[in-house]
Amino acid sequence: MSQVTIRHIADATGLSVGTVSRALKNQAGMTEVTRNKVRDAALRMGYDFSQLKKGRIRRIAFLLHSQHNTLASSPFFSPVLHGAEEACTREGIALSFIVVGPAEPVLEQIRVHQPDAILCAGFFEPEVLNALKATGKPMVLVDMQRRGFTSVNPDNALGGYLATRHLLRSGRRRIAMLSGSLAHFSIQQRNRGFRQALFEAKAQADPDLEVIVPNMGDGDDGVVEAMRSLLALPKRPDAVFCYNDSTALVAMKYCLGAGLKVPSDIAVVGFDDISTSAAAVPPLSTVHVDKEQLGATGIELLLHRKPEEPVAEIVLPVEMLVRESSCDE
Repeated sequence: MSQVTIRHIADATGLSVGTVSRALKNQAGMTEVTRNKVRDAALRMGYDFSQLKKGRIRRIAFLLHSQHNTLASSPFFSPVLHGAEEACTREGIALSFIVVGPAEPVLEQIRVHQPDAILCAGFFEPEVLNALKATGKPMVLVDMQRRGFTSVNPDNALGGYLATRHLLRSGRRRIAMLSGSLAHFSIQQRNRGFRQALFEAKAQADPDLEVIVPNMGDGDDGVVEAMRSLLALPKRPDAVFCYNDSTALVAMKYCLGAGLKVPSDIAVVGFDDISTSAAAVPPLSTVHVDKEQLGATGIELLLHRKPEEPVAEIVLPVEMLVRESSCDE
């Protein structure tokens, strides 16, 4: 029996060869009815799907959740985007930047941009990730992890551990942690590292010292409220580890405004090493993350990983940077 070809399916469905080819490759530009009609005919006729040549990736969509498209988050995600852009330029790939809101039809935006592959940066709701995965396009998560998806992340747990261990070794004993929502993989892992360091040092974990910063819009109010409550405790903290530098800088400013000396009264450590951290007064101790490398690695995974290879979870190294905000010397 001769092999079923795209032309055979086109003749059987009354559609053009080009339409059948696009439907089988799951490309944009047609209705689900047409796509299903072609798939059904191909399955019925015994078409060998391994014949499909995966087209070279020429366009990639960089997706960012609208909750990350803020003044506080952009110092982290802008370098990630820059790293992705540079990798695309080297490879001759077009990159489009799409901000996705929770209520926005993400699949409609994907149809408009017609990317060949998708890079998701930061947190996305599971429903959004599943809808994107269902498009069949190659997809990588950056600064996010979910079972069944290829991802690249900094070593968040180690970073949280190194930051807390540094504070413990500096003689601090009442170490607070300011976290964002633990629904975020990176924050959850940083919190895990914080707890691990306390556990190893046999330091008493005080639930009053772990505060989740309420999300009050794109402002500093949530951090200010969290620090006010910590400093009002009968035994206030002598150090605070913040889940990112933007939070740490606001926390440090509040402490200084409240008449505390940093670091002698209270030490402050952040995470991410955004560009303004070294220039702060005093300079902020932090965990360095190679943000450009995160973006570039995400692009490399999209371009050079074969579809049949198992899901990869890449973890990039981090480094503790000790500056004046946590060290008197």
